[in-house]
Amino acid sequence: MSAIHFQTIDWNAVIPTKHKGETGTATWRTLQLDGLRIREVEYSKGYLADHWCRKGHFVHCLEGEFVSELADGQKFILKKGMSYIVSDELSSHRSYTETGVKLLIIDGDFLKLS
Repeated sequence: MSAIHFQTIDWNAVIPTKHKGETGTATWRTLQLDGLRIREVEYSKGYLADHWCRKGHFVHCLEGEFVSELADGQKFILKKGMSYIVSDELSSHRSYTETGVKLLIIDGDFLKLS
């Protein structure tokens, strides 16, 4: 990862991309840096991810509520102001929300296992 100089991010100026879930949609606004991806992500009402993810993330709930479900059946409810973190390859997880949610998601090389 290279040095990151001070910068501000106006998320409203970042072009959104849409990603279909099993149900609902995810809207991503992505800042991609060398070895680091920062996203503001909104899941629509009724969103369910269409895959089990094994990538590591730092996820912070900005608005709303969602469930992070692990492949082993564990479920964690995250509400505004709550976060989770996991390294790459340490869990299979997916998200769903009944009401919709806005998240800040950070991932990158720092979450890879050595």
